[in-house]
Amino acid sequence: MPEIETTFEGALGELEAIVKGLEEGKVNLEDAVSAYERGMALKTFCEDKLRQARLRVEQIALSSTGDLTLSGFPTDQTGDL
Repeated sequence: MPEIETTFEGALGELEAIVKGLEEGKVNLEDAVSAYERGMALKTFCEDKLRQARLRVEQIALSSTGDLTLSGFPTDQTGDL
């Protein structure tokens, strides 16, 4: 799968545009298949970003003094979620 270099919001916007284009049915078969493949890659990217965000949120805990603490959690190479 090709690496996607964008933000979650960017990927989601592109995915929405692909879905809209496919729903309109105004593309030829080859372009539709290519768009579908790109859409699946974007879907996987978004699901992974959401999973990472969920894991980070789950790792937020209250200390014994009532302060919020963050346990160590992984980030990707860019430092994003």
